[in-house]
Amino acid sequence: MTDWSTHLTTHSGFKFRVRPVRPDDEVTLHEFFEHVTPEDLRFRFLGTVKEVGHERLAAMIRVDHVHTESFVAFEREGGPIIAAAMLACDDKLETGEVAVSLRRDYKNRGIGWELLGHLTRIAETKGVKRLRALEDRSNVAAIRLEKEMGFSANAYLGDTTMVVLEKALAPAVA
Repeated sequence: MTDWSTHLTTHSGFKFRVRPVRPDDEVTLHEFFEHVTPEDLRFRFLGTVKEVGHERLAAMIRVDHVHTESFVAFEREGGPIIAAAMLACDDKLETGEVAVSLRRDYKNRGIGWELLGHLTRIAETKGVKRLRALEDRSNVAAIRLEKEMGFSANAYLGDTTMVVLEKALAPAVA
């Protein structure tokens, strides 16, 4: 397993640490999601979610580090989780789906941009050819950010309330 831990700095100078999720993060992840807006919970889980329960949290921390990666971000060591991000790839590592969630009091600082960039670099290193994000059409901020990062929007067949954003990657050469 590669250690994808790093320190990131946003365009505004905000610094934070990102590391892969660990099995002992379930309690702090639960606490994190209590500080995510109800609307952002709906966007992240594509449905009404009042509380992120054990089964969802367990799925977030149960990663294989080949097809799935999950990350948590902290402003300082020992501090609360300020963001969570995931990359879930298909069996052939051709397409990776991404998702990012932020605490409500850490939004609009460039953290989502930096985390999406981090996920993109990891996907490229793994040889993934395309990233995808499935978004509710009303999640204007995420769609705008993804478009700014080179994703293109396409209709989601069968559901007019959703949009698929995709980005072709240039996988790293070994």
